[in-house]
Amino acid sequence: MTRRLLALLCCLWLAPDDAAQAAPPALEDVKAAHPASESRLFDRHGVLLHEVRTDLSRRRGQWIAFSDISPRLRESVVALEDHRFFAHQGIDWLALAAAARDTLLGRTRGASTITMQVAAQLDPALRAPSRRSLRQKWRQLRAARALDARWRKQEILEAYLNLATFRGELQGVDSAARALFAKSATGIDAHEALLLALLLRSPNSTADAVAARGCRLAPLLPLAAAIDCRQLTRVAHAALGAPPGLRAAASVAPHAARRLLGSGSGNVTSTLAADVQHLALDSLQKQLRQLATRNVRDGAVLVVDNATGEVLAYVGNGGALSSAHHVDGVRALRQAGSTLKPFLYALAVEQKLLTAASLLEDSPVNLSTPTGLYVPQNYDHAFRGLVSLRVSLAGSLNVPAVRTLMLLGPDRLLERLRQLGFDDLDRDGDYYGYALALGSPEVSLWQLVDAYRSLARGGRRTPPLRLGPDDARAAASAAATPVQAGASFIIGDILADRDSRSRSFGVDNPLNLPFWAAVKTGTSKQMRDNWCIGYTPRYTVGVWVGNFDGAPMWEVSGLTGAAPVWAEVMRGLHAEAPAAPPSAPPGVERRPIDFERGLEASREEWFISGTAGDRPGPRRPAAAAPRIAYPGPDSVLVVDPDIPPAAQRVLWTMRPARDDLGWRLNGLALAGDSWQPRPGDYTLELVDGARRVLDVVNFTVRGAPAPDAASATGKGARVGGGNQPR
Repeated sequence: MTRRLLALLCCLWLAPDDAAQAAPPALEDVKAAHPASESRLFDRHGVLLHEVRTDLSRRRGQWIAFSDISPRLRESVVALEDHRFFAHQGIDWLALAAAARDTLLGRTRGASTITMQVAAQLDPALRAPSRRSLRQKWRQLRAARALDARWRKQEILEAYLNLATFRGELQGVDSAARALFAKSATGIDAHEALLLALLLRSPNSTADAVAARGCRLAPLLPLAAAIDCRQLTRVAHAALGAPPGLRAAASVAPHAARRLLGSGSGNVTSTLAADVQHLALDSLQKQLRQLATRNVRDGAVLVVDNATGEVLAYVGNGGALSSAHHVDGVRALRQAGSTLKPFLYALAVEQKLLTAASLLEDSPVNLSTPTGLYVPQNYDHAFRGLVSLRVSLAGSLNVPAVRTLMLLGPDRLLERLRQLGFDDLDRDGDYYGYALALGSPEVSLWQLVDAYRSLARGGRRTPPLRLGPDDARAAASAAATPVQAGASFIIGDILADRDSRSRSFGVDNPLNLPFWAAVKTGTSKQMRDNWCIGYTPRYTVGVWVGNFDGAPMWEVSGLTGAAPVWAEVMRGLHAEAPAAPPSAPPGVERRPIDFERGLEASREEWFISGTAGDRPGPRRPAAAAPRIAYPGPDSVLVVDPDIPPAAQRVLWTMRPARDDLGWRLNGLALAGDSWQPRPGDYTLELVDGARRVLDVVNFTVRGAPAPDAASATGKGARVGGGNQPR
């Protein structure tokens, strides 16, 4: 009967097929058509950093080359699935004849070779949800023979192990090895290889059933002596006892991966360096563990190569106890604290309003603002009298910074910050006020590191920061060289001055490194944010520590929170090549100075050429242009119905106060500096004696009109009413 079946099969083989048979695809095309369900992020040297699942319809691992698949797995699969695989030409005629005979006798027997199964994987028309038809089976035989003629045996076996489903949604040897054994396909041992080979026939079998079948079939394997039934049972229960959970091949850069991989499938090579990424992550996690008892759960680190703008480490959140694991701390907006002060002083030095030796008043100051009285305080609530700009910046004193902003005006500083890439500062100077000097706006770690890198590069921002191959995120409004080179050098020299810094932070502090480094810390209101941003000529490193949910830390400053991480990363970056101080650019000179009344010790100081004086004296704000201090722009005032109308007044205030100016409301002059409000929309103008408008604000009054209220603009008005800030 077997001979007759073989003769029948030969006749059918020679018979014409009424359907055209497509040529088998190339192996490279098959690989491209079956991408992994996970996208991978690699560092600049090809080291795997992170893996993200981007295809939720299946669980397919990376395509594994034949040479990278464990030889034990290859041998086990061939022995159990198709032991004449390397001898036949895609069809095992003996197995096929035996299967046909058994079918006629009412018994079930499989005869599909590995090549036939691959052919069915490649052509959906050859796959059926249930039993194949005779025509479909015959086309599969022809496809297998064509595939064997075009592909090498190793390529067929490689495709089979990458396309086969092993268990559940696990497709391919990579996903099966990682999900079941937490290892790569290269390291599969003899017991694991036998288990995977058995799952190809019965992917849903129980651990006991698979182990029992394996013990029966083990003698058929080339490495039968290496199989121990008790060990096989243990491996089966460990791998199949629970639903498979695919372990990520790497998980050290989740936030960078999310930015670069997105929702698409594929692999991306980033600018990151694996050793620097691990250094930054380990340093941050160690510090967060130490700060856990002080209510600190979150942090972020960004490391940049100054010359190229390439990001070497991107740690969006390293806290095991994080309040929000998915929040990217590198891009999140947080209050800047004192980290903006270097750019304030750089602008004042560049504009030749101040020098590093200029004396500023560190004494109480009260400033009238549209929202009330602003009274800046130093971190330690102490005042030091006259101090130089160098000591003020190095020691992060608040009041001198506010006085410096009074010299410049908030709008000029805002313009500079936007040139440096702080694009989220989209309000005007009146909105931020003098608190801008102390970092009231919200900025990101990305923006801060980019801006500090410009100081390290002599004021230049180009080339832009880059994380991925197509990542060029320079803001369209950002200037290529926003800070003058001489001012950048002087500010960097101050930020690296450990002697001046020690007056506020002590001689022994985390910012002091065994090589040149310019650094600034910052702490926001109620200790919600810690910053430490600094640079050497080669690298810029930024660290943020805090809580994403806004909870305040407990007695943690930038010096004790973020600074230790910054220092450890910097030491690691310069372990083999300590940083040397940068050279002074043209247009900067060093001169000896003596301070009047011996306010500070004599020293040599850096100056923009032509700005050095014989003896520095105190620098006070020049008279600023008069502005309306109250009401503020677009204010909404409400008439209180419970207070008698005659007792309700609005007091106009200007800054600075002058007796020769007056007011005009909705085009009519006002007498005095107060007014009884009535509901409506108003335009208030500050005018001089020639009735020229010096400033204007619009505001609204709401509430029920008072029946006995006076005229909205008053009568007998005059220009020149006195005014004092309130």
